[in-house]
Amino acid sequence: MRSLWQDQEAKPFLSSPLGLRAYTSRLLGREPSLVLHGGGNTSVKTSAANVFGEEEAVLCVKGSGWDLATIEPAGFAPVRLDILQRMADLPSLTDGEMVRAQRAAMTDPSAPTPSVEAILHAIIPFDYVDHTHADAVVAVTNTSRGEERTREIYGERILVVPYVMPGFVLAKTVREMTRELDWSRIDGMILLNHGVFSFGSDAKSSYERMIDLVSLAEGYLTAHGAMETLEVPEEHRHDQRSLVSLAGLRRSVGLARGRPVIARLDEGPDARHLAARTDVAEVATRGPLTPDHVIRTKPLAMVAESDDAGGWEGAIEAYGRAYRAYFQRHATPDQVMLDTAPRWVVWQGRGSVGFGDSASNASIVEDIARHTARAIRWSERLGGWKALPEDDLFEVEYWELEQAKLRKAGDPPSLAGKVALVTGAASGIGRAAVEALRGAGAAVVATDIDPKVTELFAGPDVLGLVADARDREAVTASLGIGVRRFGGLDILVSNAGVFPPSRLLEEMPDEIWNESIALNLSSHLHLLRAAVPFLRLGFDPSVVIVASKNVPAPGAGAGAYSVAKAGLTQLARVAALELGADGVRVNVLHPHAVFDTGAWSPSVLADRAKHYGITEEDYRTNNLLGVELTSVDVGRAILAFAGTTFSKTTGAQIPLDGGSDRVV
Repeated sequence: MRSLWQDQEAKPFLSSPLGLRAYTSRLLGREPSLVLHGGGNTSVKTSAANVFGEEEAVLCVKGSGWDLATIEPAGFAPVRLDILQRMADLPSLTDGEMVRAQRAAMTDPSAPTPSVEAILHAIIPFDYVDHTHADAVVAVTNTSRGEERTREIYGERILVVPYVMPGFVLAKTVREMTRELDWSRIDGMILLNHGVFSFGSDAKSSYERMIDLVSLAEGYLTAHGAMETLEVPEEHRHDQRSLVSLAGLRRSVGLARGRPVIARLDEGPDARHLAARTDVAEVATRGPLTPDHVIRTKPLAMVAESDDAGGWEGAIEAYGRAYRAYFQRHATPDQVMLDTAPRWVVWQGRGSVGFGDSASNASIVEDIARHTARAIRWSERLGGWKALPEDDLFEVEYWELEQAKLRKAGDPPSLAGKVALVTGAASGIGRAAVEALRGAGAAVVATDIDPKVTELFAGPDVLGLVADARDREAVTASLGIGVRRFGGLDILVSNAGVFPPSRLLEEMPDEIWNESIALNLSSHLHLLRAAVPFLRLGFDPSVVIVASKNVPAPGAGAGAYSVAKAGLTQLARVAALELGADGVRVNVLHPHAVFDTGAWSPSVLADRAKHYGITEEDYRTNNLLGVELTSVDVGRAILAFAGTTFSKTTGAQIPLDGGSDRVV
């Protein structure tokens, strides 16, 4: 661990204590092994003028919902310092009362809710306080001799605090432990099984004390051989059976959870090493790295080995029975059990899989699992991984403050947890479909022959891949990569196509005809054939075929295009007949004259308008409704077909042309 402080970088923040606080908080947040996905909190004690012009001492503490990696001054909640310090001396305080009292003491009611550790930050007599869940520190404390080893590392430099529930109880415990303490003699606190605190009179010293404390733990692990070079088995080569098995796992977990889920497969060194351990079923089920993680991962991972053709149901049911028993051992009569589905599965011999209701949440679980696997390895080499007892984990998982967050989250987007693949996604209809599906909560694999598809979209919920739709191997490979990234497939938008140059049939060159058939028809068959095994394991699976108005109303000179699209429509009808028993819906959209797509260059538009003897402007609205069609309109129609609106419709053909007198 090394300090990331740079004088030049820090210079713009030197005039503001809160600015410096944000700067060093982001330095902590840059290092995932310190503050994994929102973990940890920081604060600064400063002053602010109230409405009467009087200066008040305030604690600006990280607000709920903010991540240290990206926090700004607005992410800190200003709370009257004296009120927080007096709260620490109360004999008791419920979590709800604590939150209400902290909010009532805020000098800015529009600021985010203060961290549950605000009282603890307030009673530490230093201007700057930093708190992290450093992997190395927690790995040391999560051993059978955790406290002894901690004192061996730090001696008298730190205060060792036994694990207690975060929030008021923790603040009260530290208050009682430090009434006679000379704070100037210590550099920080180690909270067993939880994390580490550092503090200082200025931002740099507090931050660099944190780096120093964590570095000492890393050095101890290294000296005891815990951080030696990792030897891992060879990475598994994925074939169709293993990918289908992954999709089956995703389906089984989603059914247990009662909703679609994203599944992130991790086959990195840490995950593979854990999955290859002969004792993995025992060590991976002792508990999470920190109690905070139980909200994301549940108290235990599920360890299972698939037969590459499914076979997950028994393990999922066993996990559910164990979770129900765990709940019954600790629940009070007024508590309602959460779903029994695992969030983290160790796939023996392969790696691990993280599950979430969105790509972002699944990625977070995957990341937490990776750090946990690494910490387990370190702790095992120090004598044995030992997490908190399950009653402590249950207390955090069913903590009223965490449950309130879940209730506050509201209903998920309509396609949350679903996975879509869109071809021809770099422009026009395909790009609009990607954005429409993402907007509804789906994770999307976006493919196109144009390399720009890899740079068009940003975010954990989209994966841009270069693939020529005519290349069977490329199509199969892109589908496999998408399944590995998101776990399966629920929605297929078969959109790739080309509008070839106009030629009368008697003048049609073979290459124009063959190219149109290859891309506008055959490529869709190849994609559908590769996708069907995954669609069968999807949630309300839907295929949307993008055809053309030229199917019901072909045009002279457009034979290569019209025939290919007519064949594509017939392909979709046959697919609807064959896949209906599997619950896979197959429907067709017939767009026409969508002018913001690559098919409509200025020259093509001018040529078609001239052919009909009207102006280009009139040609744009040459339909019964007198409207102009855009790719966004088609994207919305694709979304409707993929969602619940047409959940009981298959084999349908819907025109999207503003009304054509040639069709009507």
